[in-house]
Amino acid sequence: MESYLNENFGGVKSKNSTEESLERWRKLVGVVKNPKRRFRFTANLSKRSEAAAMKRSNHEKLRVAVLVSKAALQFIHGIALHSEYIVPDEVKKAGFQICPDELGSIVEGHDVKKLKVHGGVNGIADKLSTSTTNGLTATEESLNHRQNIYGVNKFTESQVRSFWVFVWEALQDMTLIILAVCACISLIVGIATEGWPKGAHDGLGIVASILLVVFVTATSDYRQSLQFKDLDREKKKISVQVTRDGFRQKISIYDLLPGDLVHLAIGDQVPADGLFMSGFSLLINESSLTGESEPVNVNADNPFLLSGTKVQDGSCKMLVTTVGMRSQWGKLMATLSEGGDDETPLQVKLNGVATIIGKIGLVFAVVTFAVLAEGLIKHKFQQGSYLSWSADDALELLEYFAVGVTIVVVAVPEGLPLAVTLSLAFAMKKMMNDRALVRHLAACETMGSATSICSDKTGTLTTNHMTVVKACICGNIKEVNNHEEIKNVCSQVPDVALKVLMQSIFYNTGGEVVINQAGKLEILGTPTETALLEFGLFLGGDFQVARQQSKIVKVEPFNSEKKRMGVVLQLPGGGYRAHCKGASEIILAACDKVLDSAGNAVLLDESTFSQLKSTIESFASEALRTLCLAYMEIENGFTADEQIPINGFTCIGIVGIKDPVRPGVKESVAICRSAGITVRMVTGDNINTAKAIARECGILTDDGVAVEGPDFRSKSLEEMMDLIPRLQVMARSSPMDKHTLVKHLRTMFNEVVAVTGDGTNDAPALHEADIGLAMGIAGTEVAKESADVIILDDNFSTIVTVAKWGRSVYINIQKFVQFQLTVNVVALIVNFSSACITGHAPLTAVQLLWVNMIMDTLGALALATEPPNDELMKRSPVGRKGSFISNTMWRNILGQALYQFIVIWYLQREGKGLFQLEGPDSDLALNTLIFNSFVFCQVFNEISCREMEKIDVFHGILENYVFVAVITCTIIFQFIIVQFLGDFANTTPLTLYQWFACVFIGFLGMPISAAVKMVPVGSK
Repeated sequence: MESYLNENFGGVKSKNSTEESLERWRKLVGVVKNPKRRFRFTANLSKRSEAAAMKRSNHEKLRVAVLVSKAALQFIHGIALHSEYIVPDEVKKAGFQICPDELGSIVEGHDVKKLKVHGGVNGIADKLSTSTTNGLTATEESLNHRQNIYGVNKFTESQVRSFWVFVWEALQDMTLIILAVCACISLIVGIATEGWPKGAHDGLGIVASILLVVFVTATSDYRQSLQFKDLDREKKKISVQVTRDGFRQKISIYDLLPGDLVHLAIGDQVPADGLFMSGFSLLINESSLTGESEPVNVNADNPFLLSGTKVQDGSCKMLVTTVGMRSQWGKLMATLSEGGDDETPLQVKLNGVATIIGKIGLVFAVVTFAVLAEGLIKHKFQQGSYLSWSADDALELLEYFAVGVTIVVVAVPEGLPLAVTLSLAFAMKKMMNDRALVRHLAACETMGSATSICSDKTGTLTTNHMTVVKACICGNIKEVNNHEEIKNVCSQVPDVALKVLMQSIFYNTGGEVVINQAGKLEILGTPTETALLEFGLFLGGDFQVARQQSKIVKVEPFNSEKKRMGVVLQLPGGGYRAHCKGASEIILAACDKVLDSAGNAVLLDESTFSQLKSTIESFASEALRTLCLAYMEIENGFTADEQIPINGFTCIGIVGIKDPVRPGVKESVAICRSAGITVRMVTGDNINTAKAIARECGILTDDGVAVEGPDFRSKSLEEMMDLIPRLQVMARSSPMDKHTLVKHLRTMFNEVVAVTGDGTNDAPALHEADIGLAMGIAGTEVAKESADVIILDDNFSTIVTVAKWGRSVYINIQKFVQFQLTVNVVALIVNFSSACITGHAPLTAVQLLWVNMIMDTLGALALATEPPNDELMKRSPVGRKGSFISNTMWRNILGQALYQFIVIWYLQREGKGLFQLEGPDSDLALNTLIFNSFVFCQVFNEISCREMEKIDVFHGILENYVFVAVITCTIIFQFIIVQFLGDFANTTPLTLYQWFACVFIGFLGMPISAAVKMVPVGSK
C-alpha cells in the first residue's frame, strides 16, 4: 500500500507543490461519498486560476498608472496649476479639507498633478488636519470623526459559516442520502403493513442514526472552522510605529487612520496607502501589486506608497492617506479569492488510503447484498412463491440493501483526511499557547519529520538584550559595565575623539531616542542599535541635541550582505564627514588610519593593525559581539547620488556587546540531539564569538566544524559533501550562504530542514527550507510572510516545542489510522463472511452507522487530539523517506483484527449454547451480544491504540480530557442503545452477566494487543 500511495499520491510536497501534482491526486480519488466534506480543507484550484487572472489585470492597471504619472512629471514642472476640487460639506463639517475619494485617486493613480494642486505632501497633511512633526491629536472624539469620514484600516472578511451550513454539507453524503431513501421506503411499507408505531421502528432507527451521525460530524467540523478563524485573526496581528500627539508609539495596523505618521524600516510591509514625507535610500518592492520584480525608488519626487508593498531597503516617515477597502491592497483583496492553502502531504496520502479502502468496501458491499438477496430469492424458489412478493419480503430485501449501503458507509473512511485537519487544528491552537503561530497547515506536520535545524544566533539562542560591556577607544581597552567605569572612559578619552565617537553613535544609527508618553527617554531600534545608543547616553551624550548639529546627506542602512552601515553628514562648518560601522574585521580592513591616545588620526601600521585584530579576537572569545566604528573626512564635497566610500576610513574604536545565552537553550539542544535532530548555528557574527556561544549552547562539539561564509562558498561540490555532515557553525555568513546550505542539506543529503530567519534577506532560505521559522519580535514582515511558522517569543526552546507538536500530530494520525483500519477490516469481513455462510448479516444498518460514528468522528476526536509527551523526543525522526503506514501498524491492525474476527465468529457459531439462549428471541439476543461485544472491542482497542509500541497504554490517559470524554460517552450511549432503544436499533436488553461477558471480551483485546506488540517487525 505504501508504494502505491507514494507512486500515486506522493507528488504533493509540504510547500510549493505544482498545479499538476495537486490536480493528479484529485483525479485519482474519483468518486467520493461527500465531496464537500472531503475537499473542504483542500485548495480550490479553479478559484486560484480566477485569482491569478484578476491579479494580472490589476498589475496591468497599476503599471499604466505609474507610466502615466512618470509622463505627467515631465510636463508639470513650471506650469501654474489651478484647483477645481470642491470639498464635500460633510468633510468640511468634520474639520477636513479633502475627501477620501480624492485622496485615493492621488495615490492610486500616482497623480502628481493633483498632488501639486493640493499643495504637495505638506498641503495634504494640512487638509487632513495633522501635524507633519507631531502626527494626529489622538482624542477619542477626533479619532471617531476621522474614522466616520475616512473609514477604518480593515479589509472585508469572509463571513463565518454557520453551524447549519456544516449540517447541510454533512447531509450531502451520497451513502447517507441512499440510506435516507431506504428509511423512507421502510417507513411507508412498514406502516402500511404493520401500522404505527411498530412498522416505523426500522425506518425511524435509520433516520435517527443518520441525524446523529450528521450532527456529531457537523459539530466537529464547525469547531475546526472556528479554530482556523481564530488562527487567521492571529496571523493578521501586525503593529507599526507611529507618531501621535508628538510621541512615538506602537499601534495595530487596524487602528491606523489618514493623517497618521508611520515610520517604516527595511523589511516592513506598507500598512496603508500614503505619501513619502522624509527618509533615506527608500526602495519599495511593488511586485505584490504590479508584478514588477524591480524595486522602485520612492522619494520626494515620487512620493507614492501603496499598501501591501514591502520596504526592500532604506527607511522613511510616511503620511497615511487611504485605509482599508479604499486602499490599493484593500481593492485587490476585495477582487481576489485565493482558493485556500495547499493540502498537506498527509491529507493527500490519507485521501489515497480512503480511496483504496473505499473501492475494496464497495466490492464487499455489492457482493454482500448479492449474497443476501440470492439467499432470499433461493428461499422463494424453494417455496415456489417466487412470483408472489409480500411487504415483508420487500422490507427484508430493503434491509439487505441498507446493510450493503451501510457497509460502504463504514468501509469508506471519509474521516481519515479530515482527521489530519482536526489534529493539525488542535495542535495549532495549542502551539499558539506555547508561543508559536503556524501560518501553513503543512508546516506543523512537516516539523515532526525534521532532521536538521539551522538556527540564527542573535535573539534565538541568545536573549537579544544587548549591552556594551567592553570598549577599545584610542587604543585603550576598558570595561564599561557600570557608570563608574564609563566615567573613567570619559575622563581618559580626549574630547576630540569623544566628540567623533558620539557623532558616530548618534548619527550612524537605525535607532532613535525619543520621549515617550510617560515623559521618559525611550530607545527605539534593533537590540544592537539600542545597546550602542545606550552607551552613547551613558557617555553623557544627548541624542536630540547631537542630531541638530549636522545635516544628514545620505544613509546606507545596514544589511546582512555588506555587514556595514554608513552615513554622510554635512558639518556646521560646511565640510562633509562619512561614518561607518559594522563587522569589526570588515570595517578595520577599510581603515588606513586610527585615532591614537591623544585623539589624533595617525597611519594604521602593521603592529597597531595586529593589536586591534587581537582585541577583536579577545572580545569574541569572551562571546562578545564586536562592532568597529570609523569615520573619514570627505574633502571634495558630496551629493546624495554618490556612493559612500568603502575604504580610507579612520578607526575610532571597537566595542564588545554582551548578548547572554537564553536560559534553557543548552537543554533544548540536548533534547534535539537525543531526538536525532542536528542543530547548526548560522550567524553573521565573528567566528570566535559564534564558536564561544555555540560551545555554551552545546551545539559545537569536539568533532564538529566551524567555518566562515566566504570559505564555505568557495568550496567545490565534493568538498561540501565532505564538510556539511560535520558542519555545526557557520559564521560571517551571507543570506545566500544560508540558502546554499539549506539547499544542499535537502537535495544532497535528503534531510528535512527547518530554518530560522528574521531579516528581509533571509526570505530565500525560509522559502527554500522545508519549514521556515520567522522570529516574531525581531523578524521583519517580509521574513514572517516567507515563513511557515512564526516563533512569537524568538526562543529556540519554542522551536523544540514545535518539533514535539509536529511529531505528536504525525503519531496521532498513525494511531487513528491504525484504529480505523482495524474497525474497517473486522466490520467488512464479519458482515461479508456471515452473509456468505449464514445468509444474514449480524450487524444491522443502524448498528453499523453507530460503529461508523465511533470509529470516524469520535475516534478522530479521541486519538487525533492526544497531547505530546517527552518520550516523542527520544525517537529518531521520520525523515523524508519514512513510511506512513508502518510495519508496526500493520502488525497491530492484523493482530487485533484477527482476535476480533475469531471472537465474533465464535459467538455466531456457539453463542446460543454459550449464553444458553432459547426461544423466539434467541437470534435477536445473540445479534445484540455480537453487536455489544464488537463495540466494546473497539472501545478497548481505542485505548490500546494510544501507544503503538509500548505495553503501558494508560500513562497520562487522565490528562487527555477529550479522550476520556469520548470513551465515557461511547459507553453511556452504547448502554442506552442496547437497553432502551431496542425497537430502533434491533437490540434486546441484556442481563448483568451478559454485559460482563461483552465487556470482558472487549477487554481481552488489550492483553492480546500487548502480546502482539512484542512480536518484532522491521522498521519500514
